[in-house]
Amino acid sequence: MNEVRSFAALRERPFRALFSTASLAMMADSVEHVISYWILFEKFQSPALGGFAVLSHWLPFLLFSVYSGALAERYDPRRMIQIGMALFMLVSVGWGVLFATDTLEIWHAMVLLTLHGMAGVFWSPAQQLMIHEVVGEKTLPSAVRLMATARWLGLLLGPAVGAGLLLVFGAVWGIFLNALIYLPLVLWLRKAPYQRKPRGPRLNAFADVFATVREISGQRLIVALVLLSGGASFLVGNAYHAQMPEFAHHLGQREADFTYGMLLSADAAGALLAGIALESRGLLSPSARRAFVLAMLWCVAITGFALARSYALALALLFAAGFLELAYNAMAQTLVQLHAPPAIRGRVIGLYAMSALGMRSFSGLTVGLGGSLVGIHASLALSAGVLLALLTVGLTIARRTRQ
Repeated sequence: MNEVRSFAALRERPFRALFSTASLAMMADSVEHVISYWILFEKFQSPALGGFAVLSHWLPFLLFSVYSGALAERYDPRRMIQIGMALFMLVSVGWGVLFATDTLEIWHAMVLLTLHGMAGVFWSPAQQLMIHEVVGEKTLPSAVRLMATARWLGLLLGPAVGAGLLLVFGAVWGIFLNALIYLPLVLWLRKAPYQRKPRGPRLNAFADVFATVREISGQRLIVALVLLSGGASFLVGNAYHAQMPEFAHHLGQREADFTYGMLLSADAAGALLAGIALESRGLLSPSARRAFVLAMLWCVAITGFALARSYALALALLFAAGFLELAYNAMAQTLVQLHAPPAIRGRVIGLYAMSALGMRSFSGLTVGLGGSLVGIHASLALSAGVLLALLTVGLTIARRTRQ
């Protein structure tokens, strides 16, 4: 009987370096949002600009993830990540210059927000492909789960660090200092392990999306998990974060104080605990059935949060939602990477990112626009309920097909 080792990927030195430097970069990404969004709100108080910030963050993933994965597959994923980090640093410095000179206009903000979204597209698929260079297939599930944990760790620490930089250094120097937090990952990648492979097929821009779909159409496991992640992102995603002030108000929280901050960070805390707990015990080995069941439980937790009228209950359900979201997402991504044909692994990873991240562009419609019609509690509960029904049907079909 093979014993599953706790934190298996962290036992490998190259992965420890990737995990620590990537965690810092993810935190810096979150810190930039904290500082820039605060200044944008103070200066413009524009809901439309806030909506554009969400759209510009996720739409590039929808449009370019497969192409980015193909680039990382054909060339060097280390350089792709470094390009992404350079764009992040450029955006932080751009914000700093505009803040310092008090020349910020809406069009400046739109350009920088768009560049920030494009930086993420350079980074995300290439980093997932890079994991295969620093760990073996045996420890890949651990590595994927730990990298997902690093993302949530960045989301949890980002608001605290961003608020601290604002308080101690102010917006100008705070955002300049934030640019330096990306440097450790850039420097480590200079000599990171990489076994050069034969170049992939010629790039065909958006035609790669359809070609990749055709390539995996016969692999029902990958198709099911891509649809799972896409459906969750399209119908719910993280759109409820943007509506959190109204949820907090309805739960009796009238001020932007500690209790409001706890609502914002509860799911990140739950995800962080999931990463630590699951890794330390080697629990929940990857399977499509488990991924579907965990996603269905996530729907239940989100529905419960939407309908909760007790602050304590809402906080507990958000915590549970974060735990379940990390568990099913990491499991789905691991299975996709394990079963992706090696020759087009970068494209398949890009397709998964397009589905899991890019489809979040539309969750503002299902939850946000729906909330303007029936209220945010009803729209979030309905969106999660529809997703739960679809996942139930999908799991039933998958079982029958296997039988």
